[in-house]
Amino acid sequence: MSAIGLKDVRKSYGSVEVISSIDLDIEQGEFVVFVGPSGCGKSTLLRMIAGLEGIDGGTLSIDGVVANDIAPARRGIAMVFQSYALYPHMSVYENLAFSLRIAHVDKAEIDRRVRNAAAMLQLEPYLSRRPRALSGGQRQRVAIGRAIVREAKVFLFDEPLSNLDAALRVATRIEIAKLKERLPDTTMIYVTHDQVEAMTLADRIVVLNGGNVEQVGRPVELYESPANLFVAGFIGSPAMNFLPCRLEHQGERTLVQIDGAEQTAIAFGSGGRSGAEAGTLGVRPESLHIAEAGAALITGMVELVEHLGEVTILYVAAGLGQPVLAKLSKTQDFAKGDRVSLSAASTDLYAFDASGDALPRLG
Repeated sequence: MSAIGLKDVRKSYGSVEVISSIDLDIEQGEFVVFVGPSGCGKSTLLRMIAGLEGIDGGTLSIDGVVANDIAPARRGIAMVFQSYALYPHMSVYENLAFSLRIAHVDKAEIDRRVRNAAAMLQLEPYLSRRPRALSGGQRQRVAIGRAIVREAKVFLFDEPLSNLDAALRVATRIEIAKLKERLPDTTMIYVTHDQVEAMTLADRIVVLNGGNVEQVGRPVELYESPANLFVAGFIGSPAMNFLPCRLEHQGERTLVQIDGAEQTAIAFGSGGRSGAEAGTLGVRPESLHIAEAGAALITGMVELVEHLGEVTILYVAAGLGQPVLAKLSKTQDFAKGDRVSLSAASTDLYAFDASGDALPRLG
């Protein structure tokens, strides 16, 4: 078993609270990704689980046992850091075997574990090489291999791909996804600021902001049903467009109206509220399309065109202080200075109240 539980977990540095009363349960065999902007507390939370940072309040449990005061080496956890931290004078084989030798593991068992990890990570041709003779991706795989040989109950990854270039990031991400399949009973927690890594690897994503959990859910759930403005703006690439709007709460429904928009007011659930307030309407760039006459949600002038091969991204100045992005098919050809009208299906629109919370869709 390798389930992890966090109950009212807190962490402060002096008067600055960096982790604020987090409650979270991670099941055995789950691959959970902590994601959020720099400084949100994701690496601190990971280090608290590892035992490298103390817990100021609340309880951390591993397999149902409170682990607040258990030494890192006794938690059954292996950690992969952003830095490879390989021993330069040792071969790949020796780097993989080192921790086991320190633990006085039998020589035959060490060889079995090292060769098993090397096979998993396609490192067998490189076992006699030293780190300087490896690429960045190969070095990171060796670092992951050191965690595998320990046969730990929990793997912790702290931004392991951030030092790699784009091509190596993709290749190593695939290796981590394969590792997840080969070790289905091992719990894995992965920290990243890259939402593409989060979306492609996670069983569940924990979105952190300012030491707080904004939302926990499956990748598709966070993309399709963000709980608030922060999650909506963080999950998705390019980011969701936000348009100022007026909300008119009418009992069980809320009408959303954008100044100057031709599109009919869109209805959302209101939770029984009444009255009016300023709000925000969200629409993802990939949901926008060229509007039919009289049905424009946004009208403006193209100020930049990005041709990305399979898609074209338009940056449209619509008088909102920042451009609206539209992700269109490559067959649609536009140039800077063109005037365009954009719309979206009502099912692809999101509404947020003045406090930033999402309004429920009707139906």
